[in-house]
Amino acid sequence: METLAIISGAIIGVAILMYVVLDGFDLGVGILFPFAPDEKARDTMINSVAPVWDGNETWLILGGGGLLVFFPTAYSIALPAFYIPVMAMLFALIFRGVTFEFRHQAHTSVHLWNRSFFWGSLVAAFMQGVLLGALVQGVQIEDQRYAGGMFDWLTPFSILTGVGVVMGYGLLGATWVIYKTEGETQEWAHRSAIMLGGGVLIAMAAVSVMTPLLRPAIAERWFSGVNLLYLSPIPLLTLALAVTLFWSIFTRRELLPFLSSIGLFILGFAGIAISLYPNIIPPSLPVWDAVAPRSSVIFAMIGVAVVLPMVLIYTVYAYSVFHGKASAEGGYAHHEHE
Repeated sequence: METLAIISGAIIGVAILMYVVLDGFDLGVGILFPFAPDEKARDTMINSVAPVWDGNETWLILGGGGLLVFFPTAYSIALPAFYIPVMAMLFALIFRGVTFEFRHQAHTSVHLWNRSFFWGSLVAAFMQGVLLGALVQGVQIEDQRYAGGMFDWLTPFSILTGVGVVMGYGLLGATWVIYKTEGETQEWAHRSAIMLGGGVLIAMAAVSVMTPLLRPAIAERWFSGVNLLYLSPIPLLTLALAVTLFWSIFTRRELLPFLSSIGLFILGFAGIAISLYPNIIPPSLPVWDAVAPRSSVIFAMIGVAVVLPMVLIYTVYAYSVFHGKASAEGGYAHHEHE
């Protein structure tokens, strides 16, 4: 059961990471929306994510549904603990989704849908960051039930992680726009990526300093004895990727800034996973205490084995079909990329 619990946790972890990376950039496009140079640039930006945004959110369903199926105890603790930020995130995603369907048909109300796209993206990103911060700082559990208050999730640390995720998604969005656009919109995205990249590095540094101070167990995980040596590649790789990111932006690369931004998210995710393992709900609920009965886990894994390849194939196919530069008119002009 311990092995099954770890595999189940890995499945949910992969689903959440895929969601963060894929939906992160289209949420980032929404966060940048009001600051775009003009309405034509906004049309180009929304067209660049229109073919893939709904497929990106499939991973959120897999992550949330997987938590319920594989770890029902953790789900029953997390939902009351984070009810308000979860509902705020879901309503924000709904508002944002409506924008895709209505904005291109609107004439007099385009500005309303622009605001809906921005606020939906901003609130969803901020709440995801708040959820991350609230999880890292720990949840009050008694007898495998949530024992805290309705607003325990709202702390200075969770607000910091919320702001950090907003800037991180903004960086993903800006580097995606660099990759998918040309001319004035691309130049604006280069400038935005430089500012957001600086903000992301500051936020990552602040969270990295505060996390061990909040939880001594995390400090011991990273800094005790031989662990310091084993785990040192993660901060070193983060530094190397940060240098690559800024170099690629200043040298006007198109794809490399986006890949570097994704790399920063993957390393940040790895750092959080190392900090929290083996707890699925910190500080005191390990994966093997929260996992569902063996028969349920095996049945669910069969379902994942069928569904996951289908989702991956669909995702790869969608991105390959719409791989060219986006245009304001909604067409795709095919160019060679680096």
